[in-house]
Amino acid sequence: MITGREKEQKKLRNLYESGRAEFVAVYGRRRVGKTYLIDEVFRSEITFRHAGLSPIGIDIENASKKSHMKEQLRHFHQSLMMQGMEGCEPPESWLDAFYMLERFLMVRDDKKGRLLIFLDEIQWLDTPKAGFMTGLEAFWNSWACYRHNVMLVVCGSSTSWIMDKLVNNHGGLYGRLTCEIELQPFNLYECEQFFISKGLSLSRYDIAQTYMMLGGIPYYLNYFEKSLSVSQNIQSLFFDKGAPLKNEFDRLFSSLFTDPDIMKAIVVALNSKNRGLTRRELLDKTGFTDSGLFSKQLKALESGSFIIKYDSYGNGKRNSFYKVSDPFCIFYLRFVSDNSSRTKKEWLSVAGSQSVVIWNGLAFENLCFNHINQIKAALGISGVSTDESLWSKKGTDDEEGTQIDLIIERKDNVVNMCEAKFYSDEFVADKDCHFALARRERLLREIVPKKASIHNTLITTFGLKPVGYFSDFVNTITLDDLFRSV
Repeated sequence: MITGREKEQKKLRNLYESGRAEFVAVYGRRRVGKTYLIDEVFRSEITFRHAGLSPIGIDIENASKKSHMKEQLRHFHQSLMMQGMEGCEPPESWLDAFYMLERFLMVRDDKKGRLLIFLDEIQWLDTPKAGFMTGLEAFWNSWACYRHNVMLVVCGSSTSWIMDKLVNNHGGLYGRLTCEIELQPFNLYECEQFFISKGLSLSRYDIAQTYMMLGGIPYYLNYFEKSLSVSQNIQSLFFDKGAPLKNEFDRLFSSLFTDPDIMKAIVVALNSKNRGLTRRELLDKTGFTDSGLFSKQLKALESGSFIIKYDSYGNGKRNSFYKVSDPFCIFYLRFVSDNSSRTKKEWLSVAGSQSVVIWNGLAFENLCFNHINQIKAALGISGVSTDESLWSKKGTDDEEGTQIDLIIERKDNVVNMCEAKFYSDEFVADKDCHFALARRERLLREIVPKKASIHNTLITTFGLKPVGYFSDFVNTITLDDLFRSV
């Protein structure tokens, strides 16, 4: 039984039953469950399936482009043979390979049911100068699109490849996709449903902590054992001998990008500041050249949901920041990598330490930024157009700096100034909190539109205790609100 993905399942079934040729692209971050979704929705209805060979383990620099292409073609040929094709030699080109696929499908075409073709990790098939896109174009434009019972589903973990080669194709496949589905990581509600389906009994506080370390990636969550606590599971996943996710960061980038070291260097640099870095700051920190290639690399990381780009409130496009948004990467770089701040790799011994408590606060801010829809629903403004941003002000000789965790600027003339607090109990608004809020509101008032009202908004785990300066907050959003199913 698949957890969640109701909209995606319904969409795929509707496409399957549409009675016309369909060309569908499903894409999203690696390990997010794309292949599992297709297998669960269609089960025994797939006529032909093939997955590209991973570049991990292939010495691409020393191997010739031609030999790399031949390995992919030979593997494609083996898929045809294993699934019932007879009497054919391995193809010499992708044009030949897709001609073979046409013949394979024509033998199985009884004109009554769907011919469903599933090409998984399609970006790996597109090796340099192999002519894969030419073959795919010929297959669809010259044969498949004219057969109303054909459905071609392609999956890719490289979102940038899908966008460049299919969604925004300006050649022979321009406008040929009939549907694109971007599969997102689970939100908190879906994580909870996933754990319930596995028989794990976790509190919402524990699920939130798990999300802050792993994100909503089903592949990672599936490793959890119900007999272990969250801390014990994290110890097992990252720090024990043979831990399955100990080297996942390197594997992840190597499988997605042709220049993984550069992409990792960008993520590492951005992770050095919680607010992220401007493009200029990022170039200075990495030493990379400002170029069109660098823009493409940032776009690839952004489309892959590793980083986000946002405009610092009040500065517009003049002061855009890039920051790491993927919870797994943030946690890995802080606590697991060889260059992390921890020297002793025993999570159980530090899980309750002050350094982790501080990190929890920062990670919770990121969790909130990834659950804007739930926050808007809790505020009753789901239908209101909004812009979300962070804001920080550098200190001077006369005044210390400040930072606002999240700003929601609304078209109904309200600005929610949000304070994110990850606590194990109700939050208490004391005198220090009161003066900090008053100061931030005063500084924010200098740049918000004069007609706008500022609403101090608390986003916390278990609510606000009605003591002290609790009335400073206009709205309080709790962990339960963040678990909404919107």
